[in-house]
Amino acid sequence: MDRQQTADWRRIDPEGLRDFIDALRDYVPAIERDVAHLRVASADREALGSLFRSLHNVKGDAALCGVHLAVAMVHPIETLLARVRRNEAPFTNRLAELVLLLVDRLELAMTRLAAGRAVADLQVEPMVEGIEDLAQLAPSELDEGMAEVIEMLTGCRPLASSGFTVAGESNAPPAAAPLRPRDDLAFFQSLACQLDGRSPRFAGRTERLVRLALETNQEVGETIDPGQLEAAVYMHDIGMMFLAEAVWLKSTKMTAEDRRALHLHPDYAAGLLSRMAGWSEAAEMVAQHHEMPDGKGYPRGLPVAGICPGARLLGIVDAFESVMLKHDHRGRKRAVLLAIAEINACDRQFAPEWIAPFNQVVRRLLEIR
Repeated sequence: MDRQQTADWRRIDPEGLRDFIDALRDYVPAIERDVAHLRVASADREALGSLFRSLHNVKGDAALCGVHLAVAMVHPIETLLARVRRNEAPFTNRLAELVLLLVDRLELAMTRLAAGRAVADLQVEPMVEGIEDLAQLAPSELDEGMAEVIEMLTGCRPLASSGFTVAGESNAPPAAAPLRPRDDLAFFQSLACQLDGRSPRFAGRTERLVRLALETNQEVGETIDPGQLEAAVYMHDIGMMFLAEAVWLKSTKMTAEDRRALHLHPDYAAGLLSRMAGWSEAAEMVAQHHEMPDGKGYPRGLPVAGICPGARLLGIVDAFESVMLKHDHRGRKRAVLLAIAEINACDRQFAPEWIAPFNQVVRRLLEIR
């Protein structure tokens, strides 16, 4: 990187920087969501295209706002993703880690610049140069190259990649799945309990959701990884804690602005999970748990084929609890009966394959005959 480029970084218009930071905040949830999805579905061309477009738009907005540092940071990762789109390189877990690391550094750098603080210790130049060099490597050399860049920036060697390959190539043996320590689940549970503590009406909510989800999964032979499902239940609403309580604890009718804010919460929580090794499946469940088979859900309006099984189950469990809360003034058994009736009546809102096993579990747990 030459001196002229480095000098350009320092010429930043404060107003343009503020505008770019606002735009960046809008793009980050979508980037995190697409990365989480690609970790488990690396061949999804739509998600890959969405990720590429988000980063391209970030670079374009940075250029328009005169934030040259952001342009320089995003350009090489965009170039690398262009190779993936052309099937010249695979999308691997290490590439996912590198994208998220770059976005983290970009957000941190912009925050520091806005506060008039230095960014030298963020290793921006070595990161940009390292990713630029990656774009020139052969596919077989990319994973090791990305590992070296990540280790240079974080001081830690990343976990082994998952072995995703370019379309048409044979699959390498998958690396051993990363450990999912109970410590992680205990942490997720503690966050869920903090959320439940925001309202007396939420008492016992998390425990009910976990039991319903895990036992419904058992009813069909645990087709979903139980650890990933448990993590998703704990974390699915944690994004609410990034919103004003006046929005999600509101007792009156929501405004259009309230709903737009509320629709962001799945991406916030999925973004947190996607940054933790071993929880990409849970992140996908969280990101999609408000999607609906009829395509009218949020945040992406996915069709039924694009919604993972865990998200389909989580959507039913979450909706059941919400309806229970709505009718809790009528007494427990009456609220349960009304909730079951509503879930079964919404045949377009929920995945039909989960309705029967869910009904079986609810009736058994609450001794409804």
